[in-house]
Amino acid sequence: MAELSAALQAVHVVKSYGEGTNLVLAVDDVSLCVRQGEFVGLVGPSGSGKTTMLAMLAGLLRPTSGEIEIAGQALTSMSEVDRTKFRAHSIGFAFQANNLVPYLTALENVQLMLRLNHNLDTAGKERARELLTRLGLGERLDSYPGQLSGGQQQRVAIARALIHEPELVLADEPTASLDTERAFQVVSTFADLVHEQKRAGVMVTHDLRMCRYVDRVIQMVDGRINRVIAEKAEIESLAESAIH
Repeated sequence: MAELSAALQAVHVVKSYGEGTNLVLAVDDVSLCVRQGEFVGLVGPSGSGKTTMLAMLAGLLRPTSGEIEIAGQALTSMSEVDRTKFRAHSIGFAFQANNLVPYLTALENVQLMLRLNHNLDTAGKERARELLTRLGLGERLDSYPGQLSGGQQQRVAIARALIHEPELVLADEPTASLDTERAFQVVSTFADLVHEQKRAGVMVTHDLRMCRYVDRVIQMVDGRINRVIAEKAEIESLAESAIH
């Protein structure tokens, strides 16, 4: 089977703050590649730079130096306006702060991404219903965020990240507010959708148990990539060790 092409490439990415003796390297010379249909786990201790790296991959933060390409498009050289437009149709993200619109229902929140991309047709509306149902929210389509638990709100945010079928899907601690059973279900479904839709997926997580669903684990320490685990048996062993 032919190898799928790279959907995401980051080359020698650096993010620094301050200068001189006050210089802090939040991300220090990180290079990575994620192929279409590949789901990658980005792990590391607090302060390791993984969330900063994710924000740069999302185009929400500009690197101090280095290059980031998504689907062959140079994200780092785009203007602020062009980057905002690019994010709207090519990047999906679900962060800890789910940022749901409080006066829209769960279904309307997910459909909002289609509306912003001028793609809210009958098929899109049905796809939104199916995706929320698959995430266990089939009976809460007409509920407003304030009527949903934190975990349910997070699942709506995940559906919103996936609905417009972006080239790259990013998630920052997507299971932080979920119980263990629901967390496994959500990440498993997330992984299935990334694989089925041939998207590139990157998930930041502190919960190593969730790594059982990823294809590779990239560990960051002190702003740099410390280790990459690609062997499935080793990934499963890492996830299993986190349970005990």
